[in-house]
Amino acid sequence: MQNVTDRIRNPFGISPGCSRYVQSYGDVNASFHVIGDHPGIHGGFDKQIPFTAKDCRPLLDALKTAELVESTTDGDLHLQKTFFSYLHRCEPTERPPSAAAYMDQSRLFDAELRAIAPHMLLPVGERATRYVLTNYSARANKLESGMTTLHAREIPGSGFLILPIKSPSEWGTKEKSQLVTAIKKIRSEDFRREADLGRFIAGNEPYLVRWK
Repeated sequence: MQNVTDRIRNPFGISPGCSRYVQSYGDVNASFHVIGDHPGIHGGFDKQIPFTAKDCRPLLDALKTAELVESTTDGDLHLQKTFFSYLHRCEPTERPPSAAAYMDQSRLFDAELRAIAPHMLLPVGERATRYVLTNYSARANKLESGMTTLHAREIPGSGFLILPIKSPSEWGTKEKSQLVTAIKKIRSEDFRREADLGRFIAGNEPYLVRWK
């Protein structure tokens, strides 16, 4: 099922219940969902685009090189089959936000994720990676090996492929090339975790079902 909307900022009209926040941004029919922590870390207040903090420039550069993102003439970003969002989209009243604050915001994140139904989850940083591996895979124990080891490594999840990304503020000389290489490899393959069960039902239409 395809979502039909021309909105790229907060396309589902979600109200986070706070006065200052950074809403989600991108293609609502995305295959790639890039997931950050909160705008106090990854930025976005000025342009209302996630991952536009100065520390995130290496990440955006990598995504541009991998052809998921391109700059527009007005300074915005055009995301190609890609969606940006945060676990916690409000400006934190405390840092880090409390467990209760993350819990309250997670329902908004989960609702968007279900609506978009991407094939790839790209969590940025340890907290986003922990959330994704805990809730959308059976491999949360992989966090024990650390983000340096997990960076740009494919991990099968429950209906998704997961590609953890080390926090860009901690990148050295090789993290960008590792991420670009991993994304290009994934895009060259059939990364969709779907099976066509249309042969088992009447008619000629495909019936695509996610597999785990």
